[in-house]
Amino acid sequence: MAASGNPVTPSPPDAVEPALRRLVFTLVVGALAVIFDTTIMSVAIDSLAGQLHTTLATAQWVTTAYLLALSATMPAVGWAQAALGGKRLWILALALFFAGSTLCAAAWNAPALIAFRVVQGIGGGIMMVLMTTLVMQAADGRGIGRVMALITVPTALGPVIGPVIGGVVLHFGDWRWIFLFNIPFCLAGGWLAWRNLPADRPSARTRPRLDTVGMLLLAPGIAAVVYGLTQLGGTDAITSAKAGRPLIAGVALLAGYTAWALRRGADALLDIRLLRHRSLASSTALLLLAGAVLYGAMLLMPLYWQQIRGETALGAALLLIPQGVGTLLSRSPAGKLMDRVGARPVAVIAFAVTFVATVPFGFVTATTSNFTLMAVLFVRGLGLGAAMIALMGGAFVGLTRDEIPAASSISRVAQQVGGSIGTAVLVVILQRAVADTHTPAALASGFGDAFWWAAAFTAAAIPLCLLLPNRADTEPQPQDTTSDGELAEV
Repeated sequence: MAASGNPVTPSPPDAVEPALRRLVFTLVVGALAVIFDTTIMSVAIDSLAGQLHTTLATAQWVTTAYLLALSATMPAVGWAQAALGGKRLWILALALFFAGSTLCAAAWNAPALIAFRVVQGIGGGIMMVLMTTLVMQAADGRGIGRVMALITVPTALGPVIGPVIGGVVLHFGDWRWIFLFNIPFCLAGGWLAWRNLPADRPSARTRPRLDTVGMLLLAPGIAAVVYGLTQLGGTDAITSAKAGRPLIAGVALLAGYTAWALRRGADALLDIRLLRHRSLASSTALLLLAGAVLYGAMLLMPLYWQQIRGETALGAALLLIPQGVGTLLSRSPAGKLMDRVGARPVAVIAFAVTFVATVPFGFVTATTSNFTLMAVLFVRGLGLGAAMIALMGGAFVGLTRDEIPAASSISRVAQQVGGSIGTAVLVVILQRAVADTHTPAALASGFGDAFWWAAAFTAAAIPLCLLLPNRADTEPQPQDTTSDGELAEV
C-alpha cells in the first residue's frame, strides 16, 4: 500500500514502461518524415520528370542520390553518437532533414533537387540507425519484441499511407508539396526530442577518434554496391560496365574494410567482430535475403496493376493498402510472441505465411480478381510484419549496451543492401520474362514468373530462420529510474 492509502498496481513484468513508450513516440514522430518521404517518392518520379522538364533517367537520380547518401551515412552513426551524444545527434539529424526538405521544395531545376536530396539522405541515414540504437539501449534487453513492434510503426505506416499521399499530392498540387509535407514532422519531432530525450553529452575524455581509413573504405564501398545494384535493375547483365564497375569497386572496398576492421578490432568504424554473435549474424543474413521478399515484391505489385491492369499510381497504391494493414496488425502479437518463445519460431511461421501468400501471385493473369489479390495481400502483410519484428529484434538478443550502436548500423545496412539486391534481381528477371511480349496475357505471365522467384526467395529464408535465437538468454536486471518515472539514461 502507498502512503496515501491507494493500492499500487505494478506494471506487468513484460510491459513496456511509460517512459520508454514516451521515448519511442518522440523518435517515431521524427522518423515518420523519413519514411513518408521515401514512400511518397516511389510514385513521384514520372511526375517529377515531366514537371522539371528533364529525362526519366535524370529524375531517377532524385531517388538514387538520396539512397546513396542514406547508405553511406549509416556506418558512421555509432561513432557520431559516441562523439556528440544521442540527443544532440538526433536533433542535428532532424535539422539536416528539415533543411534538405526545405531546399528540395525550393529547388529550381533537377540538378539542384538532386544535390539537396543528398542533404536529406545524410539526415535520414542517421535517424534510421540512431532511432533503433536509442530505444534498444533504453530497453536494456527487456521486451525486445514489444519494443521493436513500437519502433517499426513508421516502417509499417509508410507503405500504407505514403504512396496514397504522394498520389493525392501529385493529382491536386505541385510536386514541391512532396517535400513540404515533411516539415511538420521535423518541427514536431525536434520539439519533442528537445523536451523528452535525456541529455547524454559525452565527456571530452571518452570521445572516440574517427576511424578515417575505415570511413574511406566502408562508406564508398556500401554506396558503390548499392549504386551498382540500382543500375543492374535497368541493364541486361551484371557484366554491363554501368553496373559491373561500381559493384566490383564496392566489393573490393568492402573486402579492404573487412581486413582493416579485423586488424583494428574495437577501434574500427564498425566492429564487424560482433558478427560472432549468432543472433546478429543470422539476422543480418536474413535481412539481406528478406530484401528480395519485401522490397523486390513491393516493386512488382504496383507495376503489375499499372502495366497490366491500367491503374494509375494512386489506384495501385490504394490496392496495396491491405498488405500494409496486415503488417500493422501483426506487429504487436508478433512482438509479444517473440518475447515469450524467441525470434526463431516467430520467423519460421512468419516466412511460411509470407510464402503461402506469395505463391498465388505466380498464377496472376490479366483478369485476376482484384478482390482476391487484395485478400492475399492482407495475409502476406501479416507474415511480413511478423517476419521483420523477428529479424530486427532478434539481432539484439544477448548484446551489451556498448555493442548496440554497431549492431544497429550493421542490421540497417543489411536491410538497405538487401532491398537493393531484391529489387535489382527481380527487375532483371521481369525484364527477361517480358522481353518481346506485347499482349496483356503474355505480360501477365512474365509478372507471374517474377513472382515465382519472389516466392522461392521466401522459401529459402525458412530454414535459415532456424539459426535465430530460440529465446532470450537471460532475464535482464531492472534499470534505474528517476523518481518521476523517467529513464535515468538512454
